[in-house]
Order: sequence, then C-alpha cells, then structure tokens
Amino acid sequence: QVHVVESGGGLVQAGGSLTLSCEASGGAFISYCMGWFRQVPGKEREFVAAISRNSEDTYYGETVKGRFTISRDNGKNTVSLQMSSLKPKDTAVYYCAQHDWRGCYDYGSESVYDHWGQGTQVTVSS
Repeated sequence: QVHVVESGGGLVQAGGSLTLSCEASGGAFISYCMGWFRQVPGKEREFVAAISRNSEDTYYGETVKGRFTISRDNGKNTVSLQMSSLKPKDTAVYYCAQHDWRGCYDYGSESVYDHWGQGTQVTVSS
C-alpha cells in the first residue's frame, strides 16, 4: 500500500522561502507522475505543481508559476516543492499526491491522483 508523507511546512514571512518535501513508500514511485495541491478552509483544493516520472515535464498553477519549483529524486522516493517570494495568499495546507498513471494527464485534476498525504500547513505572515 502506498503511503505518502509531507514535511517542511511552517511559518514564514512574506517574501521568504520554504521547501516542502514528500516521501512516497510502498509502491513504484519511479513509475508515476507526482503532484502538489493546496487547500484553504472553505475552498476547493487548488493545483500547485506536478512532475513527470522522469522529471522531463513540470507543470505549475498560474498563481505559483515563476515562484515555485517542483523536483524529484527517484533514488530516494521523494518529491520537493521549493517556494520563494511567498505571499500571504500562499497560506494553505499543502498536499502531495501520486498520480494514477505514468504520464501527467489531467495533472490539474484531483481525480487522477489516487494516493494522498495528510498535508502540511504553510502560513505566510504579512
């Protein structure tokens, strides 16, 4: 059974940086696209970034493009999200998820990810 765990969340001032990490165990991590989403209370989960299994392709949500960078280390079964120029609007619970296929089709849709972590809180103060 695949187990996904996020870490690295915390409190940061606006304009600062933070890196989130995600480790997936119990499955063939190297075979799947991985993604990050975020959610604030009362709102739908928002796509943040995704990365193909061999890191050739990366995808970003419009609100984070140019500020966030997704990467992965298949040898360690980890995927990271480097966040810079953080804004108070980036405050959310961030979730890591494993796609249900090798390619990142429909990468922005929650429904194509079948294994999710519990989330890690990121708070950006103004």
